[in-house]
Amino acid sequence: MSTYLQIAQILVAAVLILAVLLQVKGGGLGGVFGSEGSVYRTRRGIEKTLFQLTIILSILFVLISVASVRLAV
Repeated sequence: MSTYLQIAQILVAAVLILAVLLQVKGGGLGGVFGSEGSVYRTRRGIEKTLFQLTIILSILFVLISVASVRLAV
């Protein structure tokens, strides 16, 4: 059972990393230091779906991590 959780955790982590990298837009290093325009806009379409998928994946990753720790003890 522990092996399945570890495999699931690795897969969820890889997809989560991919989802986060797909969200980053071409701000470059300037966006890190705040030089990118701070204009608020709403997410629409695929951008909103990707954002929600990222939240779901992060929650799933935490749940799998907690389950893995519980079974290891």
